[in-house]
Amino acid sequence: MKVKVLSRNPDDYVRETKYDLQRVPRNYDPTLHPFEVPREYTRAMNATKLERVLAKPFLASLDGHRDAVNCMAKHSTSLSTLLSGSCDGEVKLWNLTTHKCVRTIQAHEGFVRGMVVRFCGTSFFSVGDDKTIKQWSMEAPGYGVEEEPINTILGKTVFTGLDHHRKDGTFATCGQHVDIWDEQRSTPIRSFSWGVESFSSVRFNPVETEILASCASDRSIVLYDMRESTPLKKVIMTMRSNTLSWNPMEAFYFTCANEDYNLYTYDMRYLEKPVTVHMDHVSAVLDVDYAPTGREFVSASFDKSIRIFPRNTRHSREVYHTKRMQHVVCVKWSADNKYVLSGSDEMNIRLWKANAAEKLGVLSHRERLAANYNQKLKEKFQHHPKVKRIARHRHLPKHIYTESKEHTVMREARRRKERNVRKHSKPGAVPVLSEREKHVVAVVK
Repeated sequence: MKVKVLSRNPDDYVRETKYDLQRVPRNYDPTLHPFEVPREYTRAMNATKLERVLAKPFLASLDGHRDAVNCMAKHSTSLSTLLSGSCDGEVKLWNLTTHKCVRTIQAHEGFVRGMVVRFCGTSFFSVGDDKTIKQWSMEAPGYGVEEEPINTILGKTVFTGLDHHRKDGTFATCGQHVDIWDEQRSTPIRSFSWGVESFSSVRFNPVETEILASCASDRSIVLYDMRESTPLKKVIMTMRSNTLSWNPMEAFYFTCANEDYNLYTYDMRYLEKPVTVHMDHVSAVLDVDYAPTGREFVSASFDKSIRIFPRNTRHSREVYHTKRMQHVVCVKWSADNKYVLSGSDEMNIRLWKANAAEKLGVLSHRERLAANYNQKLKEKFQHHPKVKRIARHRHLPKHIYTESKEHTVMREARRRKERNVRKHSKPGAVPVLSEREKHVVAVVK
């Protein structure tokens, strides 16, 4: 004879100490919880509202420069070290944990045009308007010892950009040509040019380390392979690109910052049209830098704001601005994926959170569980109209708000004109071009 008995394990519901939380047995059968979805929707709404209330992205301002900040460089091995160069030729090293300047070098006469830290982190390079490339030690000199560069290379023309190879002792500069240098030599080991007057920036691919790309003054983006003697190919756009950044996780993708207020993400294998056009800025985009995860990037613009874009969406998820911040010239995303740094015209470097509502510091186990639960709720209900409206809303400065409205009207007027021209033309005479195809003039190989 079978006897059915109720059996309960005391470990499931008895507390070990009186300070433990009460363990509540739960049956997860959805038929027993008919109001679960409305309850979760309310929680998602509250989590989204709280996120907007707690969104305080600005952390600190690094003061000390006496002229506009023109370029910045991340340390390759230290998270707490930042280098910045200004328009008066001064280079400063900052400790980001204390927000203090630890060292100042009068590096160049005129603008500091570019800086990069060597892959091992022992030294860094700088280029300026005085036609020199200088290598500096990361260690400060002893007391009373004058600051001198380790090495100085005098060039024939002004250098406008600089980047270092990720593994070898070679680096690239750009000016009238794109030059590849060996650290042990005072002349370039290779020079690339393609009938272009000047180049504004050059970047090594962090994954395929022999590949590099540059932005030229003839509105083109040129790709090179260090193992070849000539450039690979170039894409000519309708307006000039100021700089570009490679995706650190996907070797083929890079994003360029353009004068036409947009950013363009390209696949270097198919340059006929960009993968994504990122549109939200209302003035020229001056700098761009990828997050170390490769999923997002941050852009700096002449419209006095910085924006964070997911790499595969057209619109930004976040916009940062302050009343005092002027034209943002350079921007960097920290190597721990938590912070964004921006340098602007009014001599300040600002430190921001990458996620505006993220709580900094050590989280307890319960806080971490609550944060993860709220994040999942927001993702689950992100397309509901009310949740979407609250999550998307951002306060914008008046000049950005009015200009973005103007641009919307202008874009609609252009579309209407195109439709009318096509309607009154011979069939096929005015082709329909998508937003991605409009901005590429030609691809030259």
